[in-house]
Amino acid sequence: MTDASTPTSAPPAHRGRVLVVDDQRNMRTTTALVLRTEGYTVSEAATGQEALDLLTSNSVDVLLTDLKMEPMDGLTLLKKALEVVPRLQVIMMTAFGSIDSAVEAMRLGAYDYITKPFKDGVLRHRVELALERARLMSQVDLLSDEFNQRHNLTALVGGSSAMRELKNRLLRVAQSDATVLIQGESGTGKELVARSLHTHSRRSGKPFVPVNCAAISESLLESELFGHAKGAFTGAVKARRGLFEEADGGTLFIDEVTETSPAFQSKLLRALQDGEVRRVGESTSVRVDVRIVAATNRDIETEVREKRFRQDLYYRLNVVTLRVPPLRERLEDVHDLARHFLERANARNLRPRRLSGSAVAHLMDYTFPGNVRELENLVEQAAALAESDELMPEDFPLRPQAQVAHSAGDLASMGSSGAPIMTLAEVVDEAEKRAILQSMERNQKDLARVADELGVSSTTLWRKMKRFRGLDAGPGSDSQGK
Repeated sequence: MTDASTPTSAPPAHRGRVLVVDDQRNMRTTTALVLRTEGYTVSEAATGQEALDLLTSNSVDVLLTDLKMEPMDGLTLLKKALEVVPRLQVIMMTAFGSIDSAVEAMRLGAYDYITKPFKDGVLRHRVELALERARLMSQVDLLSDEFNQRHNLTALVGGSSAMRELKNRLLRVAQSDATVLIQGESGTGKELVARSLHTHSRRSGKPFVPVNCAAISESLLESELFGHAKGAFTGAVKARRGLFEEADGGTLFIDEVTETSPAFQSKLLRALQDGEVRRVGESTSVRVDVRIVAATNRDIETEVREKRFRQDLYYRLNVVTLRVPPLRERLEDVHDLARHFLERANARNLRPRRLSGSAVAHLMDYTFPGNVRELENLVEQAAALAESDELMPEDFPLRPQAQVAHSAGDLASMGSSGAPIMTLAEVVDEAEKRAILQSMERNQKDLARVADELGVSSTTLWRKMKRFRGLDAGPGSDSQGK
């Protein structure tokens, strides 16, 4: 380390804000001096609580903290600091370079770690890399916001890779008149995707007309879509145009199309093939120019194989497919979604609620079987009932993960072997956890190699390690030391 008494030249221009935390005064001040001579704006703290106070009142890009301190150790500070500043880049300083402490710190969200004693050049290099990551993350957020605003995709909240892929594919297909089939679980936002398709199409100046096939009885669905003549059936006191005609020139969104009967599917197929509809009770057809966007929450290929959905209609609808990912596949979007829903609730309730970091972490540990709709309901409930303006984990009562399979009126809770039934989300989680454990064993817990082998980013790997239990198990997994 550079001697604290060594004279230095005038520091270069401001390069970033660093907070150095160490209960050993000499180590803290010397480390801070090295960084100041490089042009960093440096704050110092002797305790974890002092550091948290500084984070609350000051803007910080990188937190450089000792691991073993009293009364609050570095890992505890790490967790609390990320609750205050979720995008904070944290570098742990430890006297032991064991992989165990590094894995634990990474699992909790640290960016990097550095082993004492370290050379000035190593320190500067690690801090610069952390600042570069902070700048890149800010740039990604900015570009994501600009992209959404430029293309009017603000309703599709989320910057995860799955959502970026969906938005890019949506923009490519929107300009054509191709029929689109949107697939996704209930509550994922399929209608929002359909509306965005319409907004970016050449038909945007014409009507967007939605119909939910599951919400209309079979006897009324034909009249609802195709219209009817006066006197066509009891209650038809006057002629009425159907939704196909209402959507003429625009987009007709047929939601839950797999809920229809084969007889109705045959009539729908004829309308799509001919570009004409015939009102119930009439003998002549009416030409219509509509773009069809259909959606389903079922596995439509299984429906076709089991003869519940017409194969020819499936091919007619499945020209282009858009898959809306479930929330459990994009948990990194939970924070942005929760903040979006809370802002809407605040505007309605005229009360400035805010999310705590611990509440966000609590939500990200959940798999959301009800997807985005469930998250929206949770946020609205918390905004209405919480006693404090800062929403805490206890304001979000989540269903126990193990009980998901038994909710919503499920009658069977046990399989034929007597073992509890697992939800699909639980099966996926267990498979991912097992794959990570096996890869860690093969790669001697080298996280970079594990991430590369599994084909995920280091950030995704750390997040999964944080969510799953037992990933740091094994000999030497205790992360004590400094």
